Amino acid sequence: MIEYKVVTTNVREAEEVMNRYAADGWQVVSTDTVSGVSMTLKTTPLIVTFARRTA
Repeated sequence: MIEYKVVTTNVREAEEVMNRYAADGWQVVSTDTVSGVSMTLKTTPLIVTFARRTA
């Protein structure tokens, strides 16, 4: 079975968030930005979808 998790962060913090979830066995399967919300790339909201296999 595959378990999914959707997390919203910003581009500036994305690497830290992805590494934290990767340490728990999650893999990034999709990313998308929320356009029109922020004036700078670093604070643009980012939606990250993770997946991992469960026993």
